[in-house]
Amino acid sequence: MIDPVKPLSTINHDRDSAALRYVYPVVSRRAGGVSVGINLNPNNACNWRCIYCQVPFLTRGSAPPIDLAILENELRDFLGELLHGDFMQSRVPEGARRINDIALSGNGEPTSSAEFVQVIELIARVRSAVALPATVKTVLITNGSLLYRSAVQQGLRDIAKLNGEVWFKLDRASAAGMQRVNDTRTSMDKVRDNLIAAIACCPTWLQTCWFALDGEPPSRQDEDDYLGFISALLRDGHKPQGVLLYSLARPSMQVEAPRLSALSAEQLQAFAERIVKLGLHVKVSP
Repeated sequence: MIDPVKPLSTINHDRDSAALRYVYPVVSRRAGGVSVGINLNPNNACNWRCIYCQVPFLTRGSAPPIDLAILENELRDFLGELLHGDFMQSRVPEGARRINDIALSGNGEPTSSAEFVQVIELIARVRSAVALPATVKTVLITNGSLLYRSAVQQGLRDIAKLNGEVWFKLDRASAAGMQRVNDTRTSMDKVRDNLIAAIACCPTWLQTCWFALDGEPPSRQDEDDYLGFISALLRDGHKPQGVLLYSLARPSMQVEAPRLSALSAEQLQAFAERIVKLGLHVKVSP
């Protein structure tokens, strides 16, 4: 089932590394261990097109129908391999040999799956069946665009019961910034409403990719827009867990790739310090 030759690293997030349809392992620099990914978008379809996205041949669209039986078998077998096999020793760098989370992420927006709620129920069954430690998180990594749907909100409430978290993408906090970075036309009012829904249903972190475009880092206006958006949320009593602030670690597979570059740790930390002053915890991953 597992290719024993190719080791995993923080710069190798190959969705095919375990030769499975839906389940793939990664060593997550933000999570600090092995993240068991569930890819509900094997068709490489997403309703956004972030210019830093590492998915090749990305297309606009939704998740395809999910074969729940195959997914359940893959997840159960792979967790068993992690818990009782030699995968950790043969494929994972020393110091990262722990299961940190099960993460709904993959090659598109996972909440676009019609089976989203059933997938969360499936994860709960498998966690129980393999006696996965309760400390292992269940994480939804999402662009947040579909969180107005009642079924998706139910899924978030179910995730919360599984030591769950939502990582809600907020790369820029203006309509123009989101169009430039995420290639989506949406209003900040919609983003705000969806984020408030997420916070109400499940512990929610903001995940923010901060990088240079054409050699220029995000502007002071980009920072001020972001801080103003968060300040308004906090003022109205909607507090996320914090911010996951990171830059580029792997090359984009989009046409804008040559225009993108990572920021330094010092540049990220300077912005993080402005966020911290608002009263939020910030985890920085250069």
